[in-house]
Amino acid sequence: MQKINLAEKLSMFSSHWDPHVVANYNGNDVMVVKFQGEYPLHKHDDTDDFFLVLEGEVTMDYDNAPSVTFGAGELLIVPKGQVHRPRAEKEVKVLLIEPTGEPNSGDSNRAPSPKPHI
Repeated sequence: MQKINLAEKLSMFSSHWDPHVVANYNGNDVMVVKFQGEYPLHKHDDTDDFFLVLEGEVTMDYDNAPSVTFGAGELLIVPKGQVHRPRAEKEVKVLLIEPTGEPNSGDSNRAPSPKPHI
């Protein structure tokens, strides 16, 4: 029952595409992550993907729909099974929510991040 300062947590690491768990909520990991560049196209077969931009701008590419760009204070939910790829030209800071144990890499060939708790 402690408050969590997201800016403080984000200042604890500098890596990209490396989510860090800041809290657990009803079987979900609440994470902060920094993006820059593009992630591989992938999907999550059993869960939606939640993205809330805290700072910067993200473009979400889809395999069968137009890309969507969203910025600070905006969120986007990618439905389960939807092939997608987040990308950002400049560093962006994002809050993610995923079921505990869900690999952030989905079905891509990229190894999942370990998701350390901070």
